[in-house]
Amino acid sequence: FYTSAIRELTATDIPFLVAGTYAVSAYTGVVRQTKDLDIFCKPGDCPRILTHFKDIGYAVVIEDDRWLGKVFEGPHFFDVIFASANGTMQVKDQWLEHARQVELLGSRVRIIGPTELIWSKCFIQDRGRHDGADIAHTILKAHEQIDWQRLLSYLDTHWEVLLMQLLNFRWIYPSERDHIPDWLLD
Repeated sequence: FYTSAIRELTATDIPFLVAGTYAVSAYTGVVRQTKDLDIFCKPGDCPRILTHFKDIGYAVVIEDDRWLGKVFEGPHFFDVIFASANGTMQVKDQWLEHARQVELLGSRVRIIGPTELIWSKCFIQDRGRHDGADIAHTILKAHEQIDWQRLLSYLDTHWEVLLMQLLNFRWIYPSERDHIPDWLLD
């Protein structure tokens, strides 16, 4: 399902980014099972993606019109994400500008940049899920690719959320503290 979904997406002219587990794996080398595929797009492109897949026979649903749609084929599905559940983050052109090209499931696709990947995972922390390990591994393996100034500007009013992730990284990887610029902690 994911292979054909990616192939179908790349055949459209709709800009999208692969995120989630596949992006984490591309930056960190950490490979794990996943229940779905996370596709990020700008808010105006979500209806276009859903309509495209509905027109070719897939079931689609708008799970939450503030941030999430889904495309289904039987028990398999992928998420079409255009914002964060808490409303603090919306996918914009800048995300597409900072994307990286990778080979995924037989297709060339763009994955979310490491800066935006961290931002997208910073708020995923509640009783049922916490993506702090993904953030720590991304900092460990992709720290030279992260635009720290841009990340700080994204989290401007929620700087404590970023600080918590940075302190967590320093706790997990004390010998790699220099992966985080000193000025960021001043």
